[in-house]
Formats: sequence, structure tokens, C-alpha cells
Amino acid sequence: MAPSSELPPPPTSALGYGMRSESSVGRRLGETEAWTGEPGSQAGSDLATMNTGRGRAAQTTSEEVQEERTRRLRDKLGLLPREGQSKVRDEAAEAFMTIFETFLTSFEAGEEDEEWGRRVYMRQLARLRPDEGALLEVEFGHILEHDERAAQALVENYLRLEPYMARAARRAQERAQGSSGEVFVGLQGVPGAQGIRELRSDRIGQLSSVRGTVTRTSEVRPELVQGMFRCGECGTEVGPVEQQFRYTEPSVCDSPLCQNRMQWTLVANRSQFADWQRVRLQEDAAEIPAGSMPRSLDIIVRGALVERVKPGDRARFAGALVAVPDGNTGVIAVAQPGDARDAAYRLAFVACHAQAAGTADAPLTQSERAEVAELAEGGAQTYARLVQSVAPTVFGHEDVKRGLLLQMLGGVHKQTREGMRLRGDINVCVVGDPGTAKSQFLKYVAGLLPRAVFTSGKASSAAGLTAAVVRDDETGEFTVEAGALLLADHGVCCIDEFDKMDISDQVGIHEAMEQQTISIAKAGVHATLNARCAILAAANPVGGRYDRRLTLRQNVAMSAPILSRFDLFFVVLDDANETADYNTARHIVAVHQQRAQTAPHFGPAALRRFVAYARTLQPTLPEDAARLLWQSYCALRQDDAGPARNSYRITVRQLESLIRLSEALARAHCSEVISVAHVREAVRLLRRSIVHVEMDDIPIIDEPEKDADAEAEASTPIRREDFERIRAMVALHLHEAEQRGTEGLRRDDVIDWYLSQREDEMADEEALERETKHAAAVLRYMSTVEGCVIALQNAKGEGDDDEEQGESEGEHPRGPLLMLHPNFSISS
Repeated sequence: MAPSSELPPPPTSALGYGMRSESSVGRRLGETEAWTGEPGSQAGSDLATMNTGRGRAAQTTSEEVQEERTRRLRDKLGLLPREGQSKVRDEAAEAFMTIFETFLTSFEAGEEDEEWGRRVYMRQLARLRPDEGALLEVEFGHILEHDERAAQALVENYLRLEPYMARAARRAQERAQGSSGEVFVGLQGVPGAQGIRELRSDRIGQLSSVRGTVTRTSEVRPELVQGMFRCGECGTEVGPVEQQFRYTEPSVCDSPLCQNRMQWTLVANRSQFADWQRVRLQEDAAEIPAGSMPRSLDIIVRGALVERVKPGDRARFAGALVAVPDGNTGVIAVAQPGDARDAAYRLAFVACHAQAAGTADAPLTQSERAEVAELAEGGAQTYARLVQSVAPTVFGHEDVKRGLLLQMLGGVHKQTREGMRLRGDINVCVVGDPGTAKSQFLKYVAGLLPRAVFTSGKASSAAGLTAAVVRDDETGEFTVEAGALLLADHGVCCIDEFDKMDISDQVGIHEAMEQQTISIAKAGVHATLNARCAILAAANPVGGRYDRRLTLRQNVAMSAPILSRFDLFFVVLDDANETADYNTARHIVAVHQQRAQTAPHFGPAALRRFVAYARTLQPTLPEDAARLLWQSYCALRQDDAGPARNSYRITVRQLESLIRLSEALARAHCSEVISVAHVREAVRLLRRSIVHVEMDDIPIIDEPEKDADAEAEASTPIRREDFERIRAMVALHLHEAEQRGTEGLRRDDVIDWYLSQREDEMADEEALERETKHAAAVLRYMSTVEGCVIALQNAKGEGDDDEEQGESEGEHPRGPLLMLHPNFSISS
């Protein structure tokens, strides 16, 4: 049959797009007679007519249906030969199929093989299994290099040419293996990735590439690709019928004696099914216009592309945009002339290639590995340069930058013989005054790492951070909606304003911070999900500014379990210092002038590559470093057990924090073994994060002497550590005396007991006099200022004699009788 411009469109054109008659590709293909390189080439002339306009078939009437059945019956009985052909051939698409088959069998690239030489796609086809659906990855640049006109035609008419590409791949596979199976052709490297808002109806059917963040993936289900149907009246099997994004039955039975149009039964064992998955893609935050909500697009993946991406991935998809009927409204049938058909359609994207862009575990190329290996030769100097390259727009805060670098590198994930997983991610919390660049640190980490989520604690709930159970719009079943921690799996979750979270919401992330799992038991859904991410939190102190006179636990509105789950705590203060203020002001002005005084040694791309390379290292712990680890932990534990308590108690979790920090430091130095220097630096960072703020001295007014003429009151400053120690020891001694039934103790007796407890710490008489003066001053402070100790002047204590009541009526030679206030708590 000769090619004709009046042929009806192929089946794929029923998806809602027409051929581009005035496209630049069509004009160029029509003006060129032999663009394939061979004069008079029939394939070139057929492909040149691909974008020419074609008329639609006239509407089928009942008379024409009856005439067609009569023709079939006569042909079956041999009364009259059949006129014409029953199916329309798309000769331009078949010409492209020939060119594409030639490309698969002859294109050369890459290394040479003994069997197939440099024919990269024949080698790939030979390795595919013919008994199951496989994916043939084709580089779009190779098609463009082989035949530019064919590549342009593929871009303009992808949905029309896609089945012919699969047929060409099956024929090439039959050449390579002797047999063929179902082969899916995926096109990678499609240029010009677009945002979701840039996809319009004029792109329907064309080859496109879209980018965004995956927010939800459905379960993998079987999809009917080509169905065989059995007639409900005569039993004739009709098909295969290609499914066009919805369940499609035959229009009429093939039997000339049957007029069935409605009663069909699917023959499942003779139909063709393929794996199917729907992916919800949301546009990136940087692409959302001001005042707009983020838009989403459904991505349909089939065959070997299922389970390629997961929620939280920043992914790119190649394929075609299609228009499918909206399942919520349906389509209204035309009953009478003049009635309108409901044009309720929605856009979807059928993908032929899916790739998670910039994943942390993506393999590096040979040139990138050589570059990172060269940078790693610097040793300690490389570590210092890495720290300077973290958040270069923030001036100072070197220890905070070290902590952020170690968090991005992370420790080594381990698994015991019993199957228990040991956390390797490092959790960091930054607490500080307003205007100390806490949010800038979080924004930098969220923008640098390929898998990071930024959220605010005040605007987030427990379900938004962990997971929520929602009802699926199409199936009506309950599904799990991933929260911020699930989206940041194998990455970092940055939570700003962490102290503004409700206590119930903070309790919801206890399991995720330590066990790195999220357990759900809602609406009949019982699941345990992985949340293997590090948490970077920023919090403001209670009252707005950090109070040096209070401990860290009193300054931050967090519970003790949450505090212990953070590996590092950094307290950032806004102190007035002339030199620091001058340097900070110069740096901020230079940033606003968009000129950096000193460029960072590593740019964002280089730092990202170094982190990806360092995370592949698995440093081991030798015996000497292990000995220093438990010795350092014991020292921290002893310091915490004393009367002067640290910011929060040292637990076994802090020992695991030391191990993770040491492993991260080894990765920063690109070392396979943890050294003693790495352990010492980890201990320094942990001690710096726990005891960072030195508390102000407490001025205590001295007791005036009896013969003093001066009216001015002198004050003695006592360090807060000494004050807390004396106060705790005295309160405990009075409490124990009360438990024994003693009705108070004399002031001098309490001082003598305290001096006996501190006897080993006093080296000379000067130290004894200083400790005596401090003990008396703290007792006076507890009695007159705090009111936690009651001083009874005229009371008689245990062991007092009547003769010792003295020369004065209200005073005792050994001071007043001291008792604890009934409402005083010994734990405070």
C-alpha cells in the first residue's frame, strides 16, 4: 500500500496529541531528499513524512459496521476477495525502526570486547535475559551522534515511536542471543531537564526530562499492557488489545456472525502484564514562585524502572507527558447532538528512565577519585581547610564548623551478630543567642548535601516529622505518608526552632534519634520504617538569651532524654568584644558586597565529592585508641559524678558519641585506622560541647566584725563551681542529720565537718582559711538570701549544755542552730 497523507493516525495518537505539521524538524526532513547519507533512500523519505499532517478517519456508522461484517463473511466463504488491508501501516515509524535497529547493531563506543568489539549495545543486549522483561539503557547522545535527524524526530514524536523502538530492540536481541523477549528501551542523558511548572499541553507526546523531589511511591502492581478478551456470546478470542492508560476492551467481535460490543471476559493467562508503580514528584523549593504552593506530578514507571527511587530523592525522569482522563469526574457520553463531552483530563508523565540525582552513595568517576585522593594527601592541613570551607559566609565559630563537618562525614554503621544495628549518624544541637547564625548553619547543610530536609519545629508536628497514615485517593486504602525524618533517610534532617516544639512532638522522635526507626500502629497499619538520618537542631535559650548563671539544662527547654541523644552541644554566645565585632562586621559587609575576602579552599561541589568519598571508608579501632576511649569516658563520668554537676549527665550514649566522632575524624583525614590523636580531638569536642560556658562568680557579702567602724559592706566573690559544691555538701549533711532524728546542727559544727571532708584538698594554712571563709559565707547566703536554711538563735541543739548558753542571751559560742527548710528539695 502506497504512503498516503490521508491515513488515520496510529493507535498512540489517540492519547490527545497531533502530529506537528509545521515543526522545524518536519520542514528540515521534508526539504532533504536523502538525509540518511544514501541517495534515494526509501527509509529517509518515509521518515521525512513523519511530521506531515494526516487526516482523521470518518466517523463509523452502523451501516459501515454492517458492511464490514458482510465483507468479512464473504471473504471467509471465498465469495469475493478482501479489498484493501485491515490495518494501517505507519511507514514513517517503520522507517525509524529500521534506522534504530541499525544503530543498536552497529554503534561503537567505550572499551573493546573480544566477542562484540566496541558495539556497546549488542554487548548489552547479549547479557539481557530473554525470558523476562529487561531494560536496555540507551544514551540519547549516541543517537544524536549516529543520526541527528532521527534523534530530532524521536524528540518530536516519542510516544508514536516508542513501540517501534521496542520492536527494533527485540529484533536486535534476537540477533545477539538467537531468541528475544520483552525489552524496554530507556533513554538516559536527555538534555534540558525542566521543572513541573514548565510542562504544558504543547509538550504532550514529546520526549522530555523533568526534575523534582520524590515525596511518595506506591506499591508495585501488575499493569495490563496488552489484553486478550473472550467474547461473551460466541466465545471468540479477540486481541491483543493495547491498553491506552485505562482499561480498554475491543470495540466489536471479530466473528462476522456476532455483533457483541459489551460482554467481554479478560483471558489473563494469554494477556501481557508488566510491573507498574506511581511516583509522586514535587517541585523543588527553589523553583516555587512567591506566594505559590508546591505543585506535584504523577510519574508512571514500568518494568525494570520500579523501585528505582524512594521518597526524599531528588530525581530526574525522562519520558513523555500524556493526558489521561481524570478518575474523579469521569467522561460523559454523548447522548444527543449538541451535548458536550466533559474534557476533564489531567497530566501524567510516563517515564522511560529514572535516576536519583546526586545521591550520597553514587559512585565517583575516575577523575573525581583522583582529585579527592590528591586532596587527601594533605593530612591535618586538609582537615583544617575542610573546616574553613564549611559555611564560608559565617565568620568564626570554628568548633561548630568542625562539628558540622564531622556530622556530614558520619561514623560507621555496624550490625552485631544478633542483628542489632548500631547508629553511625551524629546528632548535633546548636544553642545560642539571637543573631549568632544558627539558621545559616542549617540552611548551608540542607543546601550542600544531596539528601537533606529543612523544617521548623514550631510549624511541624510529630506526624509531620515521622510519618502519617493517610487514605489513598484512588484505591481508598490507608497508606503511609513519609515525614521529614523518612524523607531524610541516609541524609540530614535540619530542624530549626527545636525548642519551640511541643513536648509531645519531641517525644515522637525519641525512637528515630537513637534506634533510627519509626514504628506506626494506626488505622490497621502496623509498620516499622527506617529513619537512618542525622539530626541537626537549632534552639534558642529560655528567655531569649543565654543566662550564664544557669546550667545548660536550665537554659534549654528540652527533656533529659532528648539532651542525651545529641552527640554534640554547641553554645554560641553574643559577647561584646571590640576585636571580634570589628572582624565580624567587616566580613558581613564583604558578603553583602558579594566579594569574599578569602575564597574557601573547597567549593560546594568539591566538598560534596570529598564527603561522598570519605563516607566509603570504614576505619577500624586499634587497641591503643580503644584504651584511651574508655579512660576518657571514665574521666568524664567521674567529673560528672561530683557535687559540681556538668550540663547534663554523662551516660553510655556519650561513650558511643566518642566512638562515632573518632571514626568521623579518621574519615576526615582519609585514614583507615583511628589514631590516638583522633580520639583526643573527639574528647576535646565533646568536653567543649558539654562544659562550654563558664558561669559567673557569685558575690557574697562578708559577715561584719563586731568592732568594725565602717558601715560599708564588703563582698567576697566565689566561683560558681565552688559555691555549688559547698551548697550541695552542706544540704546533704543537714538532710542526713535530719533523717537520723537530730534537731539541727550548729554552724561551726557544719563548718568543721566540711573542712574534714576537704582535708586532702588543702595544702597549707592559707587554703584552710580560704575554705573556712567560703563555707561560712555560703551558709550565710543560704540562710539570708535563698532561705533554704533556717538559723535558730535561741534554740538548744543536741549535745548543748546550759553553761554554754554563754554570756549573751541570743547567741551561742558555736553559732546558731541550722535546719533545712521543710519545702527544700535535696535534688535541687
